[in-house]
Amino acid sequence: MTPIVSIIMGSTSDLPVMEKAAKFLDEMQVPFEMHALSAHRTPAEVKAFAKNAKGRGIKVIIAAAGMAAHLCGVIASMTTLPVIGVPINASLDGMDALLAIVQMPPGIPVATVGINGSLNAGILAVQMLAVGDDKLQEKLDQYKEDLKKKIIQANEDLAKVSYTYKTN
Repeated sequence: MTPIVSIIMGSTSDLPVMEKAAKFLDEMQVPFEMHALSAHRTPAEVKAFAKNAKGRGIKVIIAAAGMAAHLCGVIASMTTLPVIGVPINASLDGMDALLAIVQMPPGIPVATVGINGSLNAGILAVQMLAVGDDKLQEKLDQYKEDLKKKIIQANEDLAKVSYTYKTN
């Protein structure tokens, strides 16, 4: 299948964080690709990627950003595709990356999730894609319903623990 989401990271050291987005996209059966590209070390490759992504069928880009956090903004500056930034906790508890991503200049928006929040980036990407895809919307509805069921079950389990504790 042709990928419609691209997950980009500055280096493979970001993979342990970004794999949560990949697993969610896989669960939702959304075809994706992954690349290691650096705004500083491989700028020509970043430019080629950003300029050609739409023509290759990519609809959403999820970009990890640690330390200097330039990758998201650089890509967003060269494409009209939605870019979702994932700040990586690489230094300063990830606050440097978070603040750099949310402070993009006017005209260069980057949707941003929490530090190391690639699962939410994957969910947001699927929500964007589901706007025009009823089957994908149904999968998201089921995912949200399953989240609700987990909380209901957790509360039932906690009630049993509380009851046992009170009777002892």
